Amino acid sequence: MESDTPQMPLASFDLLDQQVAQALQLDGRAPFRRIGEVLGVSDQTVARRYARLRTSAGLRVLGLSDPLRIGLTPWFVRVRCAPDAAASIGEALARRTDTRWVSLLSGGTEISCLTYASRPGTDADALLLQKLPATPRVVQVTAHALLHVFFGHDLSPVSRTGPLAPDQIRALRPPPVAADGEPVVLNAEDRRLFGALTRDGRTPAAELAALTGWSQTTVRRRMAELRASGALYYDLDFGPGVLAPDMRAVLLLEVEPAELAAAGRALAAHEEVAFAAATTGTANVYAALLCRDARALYRYLTGPVAAIAGVRRMETAPIHRTLKGPSPYLDPARATRS
Repeated sequence: MESDTPQMPLASFDLLDQQVAQALQLDGRAPFRRIGEVLGVSDQTVARRYARLRTSAGLRVLGLSDPLRIGLTPWFVRVRCAPDAAASIGEALARRTDTRWVSLLSGGTEISCLTYASRPGTDADALLLQKLPATPRVVQVTAHALLHVFFGHDLSPVSRTGPLAPDQIRALRPPPVAADGEPVVLNAEDRRLFGALTRDGRTPAAELAALTGWSQTTVRRRMAELRASGALYYDLDFGPGVLAPDMRAVLLLEVEPAELAAAGRALAAHEEVAFAAATTGTANVYAALLCRDARALYRYLTGPVAAIAGVRRMETAPIHRTLKGPSPYLDPARATRS
C-alpha cells in the first residue's frame, strides 16, 4: 500500500532499531533468529523492529547485482543541460531499468547517473552514443567507465556509523568475496531471481521458487553461489530524509597513476566517503561524499583529501537532489507493503 507517513531520521530511533538496521546492512537476508542471537534479543523482537523501520523509516532491503561481477561495464555519465530541462531528463533516465543513482548536480544544471553495458550495440550503448546527445536542451554528455570499486555500493552511512560492536559485526558480516574471478553468466531464471530481489531482498524462498521454476533448495543454493561470487550483494534503501545529510557531493580527482591504488585505499578509510572507484578519463577517481554541512565538506576537502599523495586536480559538484538510488524507480510516492 502507499504510505504517506512522515519519515523519521534513523538517529531518532532507539539503539536496538539502529542495531537492526546495521545488521541488515551487513547481511540483508540474515534470519531474524541469527540477528537476535547477536543482539541478545528474541527473533520476534527483531521482526517487530524490522516492521517498525519499514513503516517509519521507509526501510527496504535490496538484493542487487554487482555489474562488474556479471560481465557488465558500469559507466559514470554526466549530462549538462538547460536548467529547465534537467528535471524532466533526469526523470526519464531514472525510469530506465539500466540506470542507478540518478542525481541532479550543481543546482540543477547537470545530471549524473550510472548506466551499464555488456557490449557495443546494447541499449545502454545507444543511450550514450545516440539518445542523450540528440536530446533537446542537452548541452554536453561525458561518460567514463568504472574500473574498480575501492569502497561501497551504496550511499548509506549505516555500515560506518551504526552502533554494532566489532565482534557483532564479525558475527554478521558474510565471508569476503574473492578479488578476482571470471564474470558470472546469468540465465533467464537468474534474471527473474534478481528482478524479485531488487524489489525486496527478503522475498521468501517459496515466492522466488515460484518465479524461477526452481525448487526452494535450488533457490537457496543459487543465491549462496551468487553471493559467494560477489554477483549478488544486499543493500538498504530508506525513505526521503532518513539518512541524507545536509551536504552531499560528487568528488572527482585526477591522481597520478602510480598513486591511484593508494589514493583509493585512503578514500575507502574516510568516514565521509560512501562510494569510491577508479574510472577512465583524466579525472580517474570518482567518489560520493556525505558531509554534515558545507563547513564539514570544506574541512574534509582541505584536510584528508588534500593529504592524499599524487592528487593533481580536484573537482566537486554538490548533489541537489537524488531521483533514483540503487533500487527500481518509484514514481513518485513510495510504496510499502502492508
